[in-house]
Amino acid sequence: MTDRLTVTLLLTDKQDLGRSLIATREESAAAAPGEVVLEIDRLALTTNNITYAAFGDAMGYWGFFPTGRADWGHMPAWGFAEVLSSGVEGVDVGERFYGYYPIASHVRMQAERVTSRGFYDGSAHRKALTSAYNQYGRCSQDPVHAVALESYQALIRPLFITSFMLVDFLEDSGFFGARRLVISSASSKTAYGTAFCLASGEGRGIERLGLTSARNEGFVQSLGCYDAVARYDDIAKLDTAVPTLYVDFSGDVTLRSRIHHHLGPALVYDCYAGSAANTEFLRDQDLPGPAPQFYFAPVQIKKRNADWGPAVVNERFNAAQQRFIARISDKAHPWLTLVEAGSFAAAQAVIAALNGNGGDPREGHVVRLG
Repeated sequence: MTDRLTVTLLLTDKQDLGRSLIATREESAAAAPGEVVLEIDRLALTTNNITYAAFGDAMGYWGFFPTGRADWGHMPAWGFAEVLSSGVEGVDVGERFYGYYPIASHVRMQAERVTSRGFYDGSAHRKALTSAYNQYGRCSQDPVHAVALESYQALIRPLFITSFMLVDFLEDSGFFGARRLVISSASSKTAYGTAFCLASGEGRGIERLGLTSARNEGFVQSLGCYDAVARYDDIAKLDTAVPTLYVDFSGDVTLRSRIHHHLGPALVYDCYAGSAANTEFLRDQDLPGPAPQFYFAPVQIKKRNADWGPAVVNERFNAAQQRFIARISDKAHPWLTLVEAGSFAAAQAVIAALNGNGGDPREGHVVRLG
C-alpha cells in the first residue's frame, strides 16, 4: 500500500439535488490508532438517496459525511466496502462491511464498539446522529450475506427494513381497525416491499390497493402483490364504506387532501412513510379525519429490540429479506432488473435521473467503484 491516497468524491448541490460534481483530495493511506480506512466497492442508488438529500438539513443526513463546503453535501448510500488500513484491534485489513457510506472511493472512520457482528463509527460529528446509520455489519458474520446477491442486498436492505418494520408497526397497532390499505407510489420498491410483507403476515385479510400513475400502472399490476390497482385520477371511485388506512409514500399534499376529503369518516389512519418528491415535513392542511402521522423505522426497530431482543429482530428481518430478494430476482418473472455501472460519472447520471423523474421502477441501479 502506498503512503498517500487519492480520494474521489461525488458532491451534491444542496439546492439542486440533480446537480453534482466530482472532486478529489489527497490524504494519508494509513489509519491512525482507533481509525479504519475503507475502500468503497459497491453502492445502491435509489430514490431513497434523494430522500436523504432532500431531508439533509432537516433530519441531519448531510451531517454523516461532512464536506467542509456549505453548499455541497455528501449524499449517503448503502453498500459494501473493504478495510484498506486499520488501527483498530478486531477490524482487519481485507474485511468486508455493509453499511452507510458516502458516494466516494474511500472513507475514514473511528471504529468503536467492535464485536463479532461489526462496529460503530464513533466519529465526533456522528455521535448525535441516528445510531442505526452508524453501524457497520461484518459480512463474514452475516448469515444472509452472499457475494452473488450483494447488488440486490445493497438495493433492498435499506428499503425493505422500512417496509418490514412498517408492516410490523401496523400489525402491532391492529391496523387501526382498517379493512383496506391504500398505498401511494405503489411502483416504488419500499411500497411494493410493504405489500409483499402484508401478503404473508397478519395483513392477508386486508385489501391492498396500490395507487399509481398511468405511466406505471402496467408495472404495478404485473407485480401481483396488490389486490387492486388504481390510478391517482380514480380516487373518487374508491368505496367510502370500507375502513381505510392510507400509507403515503408519495408525500403529495394535494393527493393527501383528496384522500381525506373523499374517504371522510372511512379514513381511520394516515401514515406518512416518507417521500423523495416532497422535501417538507408534514404540515397542517386542516384536513378532515385523522391527522397524518410520520413513520420513522428506527423508532419501531428500537421498540422491537426492547420487546424481542436484537437477535430475534435480525432473524425475522433476515428471513423476510431472503424471501423478498428471491421473489424480485426470480428469473421467470423478475420484479427488478439490475443495472450496474462502474464510474462516478455514471453515478451522476443515475442521480440526476432519479431526482428528475424517479427513474424506471423496473430498474435497480448499483455503482461499482472498487
